Amino acid sequence: MTIRMLWAPAALSLLVLSGCSSTPGTKQVTQLHQEVGQLNQQMRQLTNQAAALEIQGQLNSQSNQGAWLLPQSNTPVELQTQLGKLRLSLSQVEGEATGSHANLTIRSTDGKPVPALSATVVWGEMDPASGKPLNAGSLSQTITAPGSLTPRSSVVVPLRLSGLSPDQLGYVRVHDVTGATTP
Repeated sequence: MTIRMLWAPAALSLLVLSGCSSTPGTKQVTQLHQEVGQLNQQMRQLTNQAAALEIQGQLNSQSNQGAWLLPQSNTPVELQTQLGKLRLSLSQVEGEATGSHANLTIRSTDGKPVPALSATVVWGEMDPASGKPLNAGSLSQTITAPGSLTPRSSVVVPLRLSGLSPDQLGYVRVHDVTGATTP
C-alpha cells in the first residue's frame, strides 16, 4: 500500500513538470529573445544617432560659413545666408550604382517663400578615430533650386553623391548659398 501511495504523487509530479516544459513556454522565450535583440538594435541606432548629433553640433558651432549635415544624426540645421535663415535637412539617403542618393530639403525659417538659389554641396567620409571630416577624397557639386510661380516655404533638391555608399557617407556640407537668377 505504501508503494501505491508514493507512485500516485510521483506520477502527478511528472505530469505537472511536463506541462512546464511545453512549447508555449519555449515560444515565449524565443519571442522574448527576439524582442531583446530588437531593443538592442534600436539602442545601437540611438547611440549612433546621438554621437552623430553631437559631432554635427560641434562642426556647426565652429563654422562661420556653411552648414554640416551628418546623415546619421537625422536632424536639420539652420544656416544664415544672404537670402535669410534657411533650415536644411537630409532625407532618404540610399545607395545607387555610383554612390548614394539623398534629398536635401531647404526650408525658410521665417515663413517666407524660398527664392531661387544656388549652393555648393561637399560630401565625404568621417575619420573613424577622431570623428572629424576627411577632406582628402571629398567631392563637390553646385546645386540650384529654381524659382517657382507659386510661393513655397520649402524645396527638395535631389543630390547624387557619387563615390560613397550610404555606409561610407559621413557628411554633407552646404555653403556659398546665393540667390540664383532666373532666365
